[in-house]
Amino acid sequence: MPDDAAPNPTAAVLIIGNEVLSGRTQDANLRFLATRLGEIGIPVREARVIPDVAAVIVATVNELRARFDHLFTTGGIGPTHDDITSECIAAAFGVPWEPHEVAWAKMAASYRPGEFNAARQRMATMPRGATLIETTLTVAPGFSIGNVHVMAGVPRVMQAQFESLAPRLAGGRPIVSRAVHAAGVPEGRIAEGLAAIQARYAALDIGSYPYYRESGNGVAIVAKGTDAALADQAIAEVTALMAALGGAPVAGEPPA
Repeated sequence: MPDDAAPNPTAAVLIIGNEVLSGRTQDANLRFLATRLGEIGIPVREARVIPDVAAVIVATVNELRARFDHLFTTGGIGPTHDDITSECIAAAFGVPWEPHEVAWAKMAASYRPGEFNAARQRMATMPRGATLIETTLTVAPGFSIGNVHVMAGVPRVMQAQFESLAPRLAGGRPIVSRAVHAAGVPEGRIAEGLAAIQARYAALDIGSYPYYRESGNGVAIVAKGTDAALADQAIAEVTALMAALGGAPVAGEPPA
């Protein structure tokens, strides 16, 4: 079990792809990564979306890997001309981008003679010293180098790669979440009391999320942290605050 006195390791997520910035593709990876990383005690503290531009990728990777314990990237490791993440990671680390012996052999064996072409060979070319992130879903792997973990942009593949990687990650105390919601309690009425509760529970992240439904509008309050008892206590105070303001608080998130 992790030491209760030790701070949790932190993470950043870097989503790489022009298609996300243009709106053509809706990112589905951040929510998955933030949730799963929280479960293993590696809270995501920053996320960015950047284009398939080499200078931007290299600079952002170097900035984020220096600031956080882990950096998880998604996108840009396929076979096409705009899949440049792998070679940019090599440039960020100042190491050669070269065929990975194991990945190359496995990929070459998976295709019929002549089909392991130059485009597919790119997916077996990685920064020197990379450790593979392999899955049974696809023969094309992701990889880790240093504290940077490079995965596919396709959600199903990325999720499989993450689950393969997860046992190798040294996490901390799991992030727990407690919530309460109430209809008819506007944020503007609860804000002052909520700020006072947050001040008393500095170890928690307490968020306020208004919702709008045909059945009535309201607000949900969520407390997150590594201490379940503390989160329970904070939400109990929020519940009392909502009731004092005339609301009918209900435990949990509001229904969709």
